[in-house]
Amino acid sequence: MKQYLDLVQNIFDNGSWQDNRTGVRTLSLPGAMLRFDLQQGFPAVTTKKLAFKSAVGEMVGFLRACRSAADFRALGCKVWDQNANENAQWLANPYRLQEDDLGSVYGVQWRQWPAYKLIDPAQPQGPAQIQDALAKGYQQIGVLDAAAGEQAGVLMYKAVDQLRQCLDTIIKDPGNRRILFHGWNWAQLDEMALPPCHLLYQFLVDKSKGEISLCLYIRSNDVGLGTPFNLTEGAALLHLVGRLTGYKPRWFTYFIGDAHIYENHVDMLQEQLKREPFESPKLLLSDRIPDYAVTGRYEPEWLEKVEPSDFSLEGYQHHAHITAPMAV
Repeated sequence: MKQYLDLVQNIFDNGSWQDNRTGVRTLSLPGAMLRFDLQQGFPAVTTKKLAFKSAVGEMVGFLRACRSAADFRALGCKVWDQNANENAQWLANPYRLQEDDLGSVYGVQWRQWPAYKLIDPAQPQGPAQIQDALAKGYQQIGVLDAAAGEQAGVLMYKAVDQLRQCLDTIIKDPGNRRILFHGWNWAQLDEMALPPCHLLYQFLVDKSKGEISLCLYIRSNDVGLGTPFNLTEGAALLHLVGRLTGYKPRWFTYFIGDAHIYENHVDMLQEQLKREPFESPKLLLSDRIPDYAVTGRYEPEWLEKVEPSDFSLEGYQHHAHITAPMAV
């Protein structure tokens, strides 16, 4: 994890102090990248103890499209509690349904992206477009009358499972360069306790080598607390997708738009810079998760069936635990 420490040092050396929505200043650096060969080890931070069970629990919650902090807690992850119940802006938001509600965050977009089509049946291709949409799983949910400057037509809807579509494409067309999903839904940003930070995932398959890689773009990353969590989740997700599609995980490339250190995390990270990192551990997946390379059976339903206990680290050595408050 020397790359991680190099990023921390780079922010200390070249970052600028910025104000932000949380009220806690950040030392911020625009544009950063980390790249890991997962065949050489798992990118777990070793200069402090990684909250591995919590990070994996959060990822499993995303896979299940959870929108309640209670659901994440049941999976061993408490990081959403404050955003659900202590964020003043979210508490006053009319889209917040009840205690612990988070709105349509991350996994809802990953697995249930709301897709609409407005089709004018009076146009020559209108009827054919409606039939095509129905064949692709859309349902007709209404008819819109023409308003001033707006289009009339038949309104169609379906929930798009972006992640499942990625797996389907890996199986059917592994050379495709459009195997990606994202969470930045402009139409629903005001319905979320927190807009997505890690928002774009792209899988890339090297069929000749039997390998699969992942590029992850993060618009804003809390390097003290968020980066170790997000590295764990992204790498674990790549291992899971590789298992379900028959490819070995290889390169995990991690792009950050705004890489920042919160002012109240400075002591924690300066202490980590004094510590010598240990060798990277190895991620183990439970044998109960089917391996497509062995069985030849495609079983994507395991995206919802995995449990946090299906993921474990082998040979994980780390320095003493350090805590720091999360900015909300």
